[in-house]
Amino acid sequence: MTTSTTVRNRAKAGVVGLAAAALAGTAFTAPAEASPDPAPATGHHRVTQRAMDAAVKAGVPGITAQARDADGVWKAASGVGNLKTGEPRGKHDRFRVGSITKTFVATVLLQMEAEGRLDLDDKVERHLPGMVRGNGNDGRKITVRQLLNHTSGLFDYLADKKYSRTYLEGDGYLRHRYDTLPPEKHVKVALSHKPNFRPGTDFSYSNTNYVLAGLIIEKLGKRTYEKEVRERIIKPLGLKETSNPGNGVHLPRPSSRGYAKLFPAQPNRIDDITEMNGSQGWADGDIISSAGDLTRFYRALMRGKLLPPRQLKAMKTTVNDPESTGFAYGLGLGKLTTSCGTTLWGHAGGMVGWLSMAVTTEDGSHQLAYNHNGDWVGDLSPVMNAEYCGTSSRSR
Repeated sequence: MTTSTTVRNRAKAGVVGLAAAALAGTAFTAPAEASPDPAPATGHHRVTQRAMDAAVKAGVPGITAQARDADGVWKAASGVGNLKTGEPRGKHDRFRVGSITKTFVATVLLQMEAEGRLDLDDKVERHLPGMVRGNGNDGRKITVRQLLNHTSGLFDYLADKKYSRTYLEGDGYLRHRYDTLPPEKHVKVALSHKPNFRPGTDFSYSNTNYVLAGLIIEKLGKRTYEKEVRERIIKPLGLKETSNPGNGVHLPRPSSRGYAKLFPAQPNRIDDITEMNGSQGWADGDIISSAGDLTRFYRALMRGKLLPPRQLKAMKTTVNDPESTGFAYGLGLGKLTTSCGTTLWGHAGGMVGWLSMAVTTEDGSHQLAYNHNGDWVGDLSPVMNAEYCGTSSRSR
């Protein structure tokens, strides 16, 4: 989520930019991995640190990052976490991960499919009867799979101009950031628009899809989406720095402040936006985590510790984004290529004041996660390319 005229672009950043799985109704859980001592900034990590420092020099207040590979765990930070006091950005900071939440949500639904509670090709109408109707929108023609891979055609509620002015921009954001917004409100905003295309005929990233996915999780699980994520992913993997905020407005400690440029007509104005009601993100972007927990999550996911092989294969079955060369989207998981040709899987996330990226190699051997505590320097690829290619060139 983001500000003013860049709502669509930040939603796109969320594209380019997790649980016990069940087999035959019996859950199995992966033990929490112990974190080895941080590796020194040698080799490619030195290049990654330089890319982080360059991003700070370009205007990002601060960056926190962690990489995990065969050499161990490398933790780093650059810049400041508090513009008022000058306190440096922390290596263990927690932050709002934005659309990285979508990988968690898709993982839960795929676990539920493995348990026989749904089929990916079920129509949305079957699980949310009567909810998706009006203005040409029809839940009887949209499948769960099409929600998860953004081929439903449903309008992105964040792109609604009135919603953006009220909750994402300038004085509207500052006035309403403590408001509690039920997920049904987001759906209602989306359904006030005609669909972008017939279901299954194109790709268009829409946060509305994952609001509906969260509602399906609640319908099937008969408990909150947040509890499903907690019981299926956070607790089994020992992700102690990961949480769903619910209606809470504060970040857990340790954390830095988040900053946004909410007023396009005042490009030098920077507002502290750290506090906001978590319900304004919900299943499309509410999770709070750390770089360390995100690397552990994607490592476990790619190594098959969260999903049976059939469901993991479905998650990695992609559709192309016609507007992004070298990028494809699976089920809550993006596939992209670095500047040196390395294939990575993961997700990016944008919230007002925060930009995050978490990626992994397909074999689960090398992860990277990092966060900007400012939302106006939007290119996340230099740090990623530095880590995987030894260069900060843009990804292809």
